[in-house]
Amino acid sequence: MKMDIWADTQTGGLDDELLSTKQPRSPLLDAKVMMVDDEPLMTELVQAYLEDEGYANFVVTNDPCEAMGLLRTERPRVLLLDLMMPKMSGFEVLESIRREREFRFTPVIVLTASTDANSKLRALQLGATDFLSKPVDPSELALRLRNTLAFHEYHNRMTNFDSATNLPNGRLFERGIDDMLQLGRHQHSGGLIAHYSITVPECKKLRESFGPGMADELARAISSRLDRFAMQENPLTNRSTNIERAPRIARLGGEQFGLVLEGLTDTDQVEAIGRRLVIDLCEPLLIDHHEVAPGVALGIAVAPSDGDLAATLRKNADLAASAALALGPGHYKFASAALNARSIELLTLGSQLRGAVSRGELVLHYQPKVCLSTGQVTGAEALVRWQHPERGLVPPLQFISLAEELGLITHIGQWVMERACADAAGWVKQGLGELKVAINVAKLQFSSGLLRANLRKAMLASGLPARQLVVELTESMLMDDADAGLAQMHELKALGVTLSIDDFGTGYSSLSYLKSFPLDELKIDRSFVKDLPGQLADKAIVSAIVKLGQSLGMSVTAEGVETDGQLSCLRALGCDTFQGFLFSKALPIDQFIQLVSERSPVPVTEEI
Repeated sequence: MKMDIWADTQTGGLDDELLSTKQPRSPLLDAKVMMVDDEPLMTELVQAYLEDEGYANFVVTNDPCEAMGLLRTERPRVLLLDLMMPKMSGFEVLESIRREREFRFTPVIVLTASTDANSKLRALQLGATDFLSKPVDPSELALRLRNTLAFHEYHNRMTNFDSATNLPNGRLFERGIDDMLQLGRHQHSGGLIAHYSITVPECKKLRESFGPGMADELARAISSRLDRFAMQENPLTNRSTNIERAPRIARLGGEQFGLVLEGLTDTDQVEAIGRRLVIDLCEPLLIDHHEVAPGVALGIAVAPSDGDLAATLRKNADLAASAALALGPGHYKFASAALNARSIELLTLGSQLRGAVSRGELVLHYQPKVCLSTGQVTGAEALVRWQHPERGLVPPLQFISLAEELGLITHIGQWVMERACADAAGWVKQGLGELKVAINVAKLQFSSGLLRANLRKAMLASGLPARQLVVELTESMLMDDADAGLAQMHELKALGVTLSIDDFGTGYSSLSYLKSFPLDELKIDRSFVKDLPGQLADKAIVSAIVKLGQSLGMSVTAEGVETDGQLSCLRALGCDTFQGFLFSKALPIDQFIQLVSERSPVPVTEEI
């Protein structure tokens, strides 16, 4: 009867107006409640009481010997524990709980029918949080549980979180990393775990110059950037404030932050993320009308090579961050000596790349595009090369991705555009005819909104007719925002240039968008060409792409053609144009001009 009266006072007799104005659901109601009592009727009754209050997450056992195992796997927020049980008493369960470090502060509410003061005193000495007498009063149960959870949440917040940023602190962060490391060992996963230790000296400078308020503002800004960065690098990443889940970012001190990412494939990926992180965090920002440039220093430790415990991993990452700070703002270092040597080489290369355009070290090579039906050169693709004064010709794979990470790709892309237009404009005067020149556009160039204006400027400066310029885009950049991409493509088409989609078949174009894109050319990726003519699957894919492109009014070009067999197969499938070593590799402009002037067309055969 008491339970029915209590339930009515909570929900019964309320009209629609009162129901619509009740308080939002408390997050405390989502807490996992574990009950250990040898009487099934008692656990069912208590669960019914709590369900009426809105709790819905329960773990129940009537065998006290199972308690510790369940506690380790379920990790409840609070435990309701009977004292007088056979096989194993509540006192023994309490002793086992408090012996384990991770459960030292788990709240335990003891349920007991005993009125013996010594029993209660002993339970308190063993670490009981609160008492409830049997038979349990539902109202008192709800109140005691709510207060226990609220106090535990407050204690957890004060113990494990930074008050200024609301980020987990070092204690919770290390516990989460240890969980990751243990799970990785248990699952025998091959992925790397990277600990990034981030030092932001400006936090200390602002505190000393303007007081703690501005320093906390900067810390919150760094926190937001880290949160956003972690989500971009891995959408499954969670900085969660829930102690049951491992946090991925933390504030480790006044001017120190931490980021941990798991499941990374290799040290190249670890380092690439580190470079992007430094660039992202070093971006200037306004704090109380003052522009602040956070000159961060980054230390990187990788598990398991740099440590298989969180404390070891953090120590090594912190030491690396201190070494990076000594080099100045914007630097990073690995805890590993071998990786440090490699990162220093890349840092040096990146620094040198910044001035490569102004020093005239970049050059264009041109790879001919050849008509399959006539064997005539119809144009060329402009490919950038870096003529390093000490290293010689640096392959694009070594500096293009670096340019993207350092934010230099737009500057380099603009130079390529202007140089290619100027070179192609001179081909007519040199007797090559109106050969088309194709330029590759980087994602940042396309998304900047300035591509049309920059192309127009380059064509006007060089005198190159728009009909001679081919702009090569990729599937991924078009599909990032297909509607915006479509609008921009129509703007480019209005200039009169040719639009091509590069590496077709390797991305994720939607055919519904493809039919509406104003494209003139599809380029078949070399991965589908290399096994022709023997590989039937690749032959079928190439045939499908040729038919698709031509049915939509586009020409089709195959890349990476290296053998006569590939060439014959492509001709039989109706492909329009090809590029590849079979005709020529990419050449410096003088050699390209000589090749086109002197070399006879590719023989046209009927071989299939």
